[in-house]
Amino acid sequence: MAGKTCVTKQDGAGPHNRPMHKVVLCIFSAVSLAACSPDLNWRQTGFEGTNFKTELPCKPDRTTRQVPLGGLPVDLQVAGCESGSAMVAVMTAALPPGADANAVLQGWQQATLANMVAQAPQRQAWARSGMLPLPAAQRVNAQGLRADGQAVNAQAVWSAFVEGDHVRLVHAAVYDRQVQTELADTLFESLKP
Repeated sequence: MAGKTCVTKQDGAGPHNRPMHKVVLCIFSAVSLAACSPDLNWRQTGFEGTNFKTELPCKPDRTTRQVPLGGLPVDLQVAGCESGSAMVAVMTAALPPGADANAVLQGWQQATLANMVAQAPQRQAWARSGMLPLPAAQRVNAQGLRADGQAVNAQAVWSAFVEGDHVRLVHAAVYDRQVQTELADTLFESLKP
């Protein structure tokens, strides 16, 4: 993330200084730096230390950062790229045993939507084989703003699955001026615990 510093200390000076907002901003910035070619060249992508896999429509850039999710320090792995005008990202983190996965997913979702100043997001339950049936496991369509103030649409999912003695969280998103539903559907259906 050339030249970007992500600070996660909460200083109480406003909503954009909360740790989750800064995490989301850092991730959004990291993925916005990604580039790939050609468009829609789907390839399987794995994540270190887990069997979790997905398919991305372009060669991903990757990063791993320790971030606070739900007040817990976790190693968040991100794989993302640009396909045409769309920004595509998949993120995953293992929670410590005993953590409340639903509460953490819900907080992650709220922070992501707040970061993009989402207007009237449309939510629906999202379930997939092998994923936990949590209330916060949702697919969300939203309109909002990029960090530069330009309008953006997003389609995203949040979910979780059991992995050994812990729960692994998953978040996948497509951002674009107008998200192609087929692109988002293909990405979300490719998430495999």
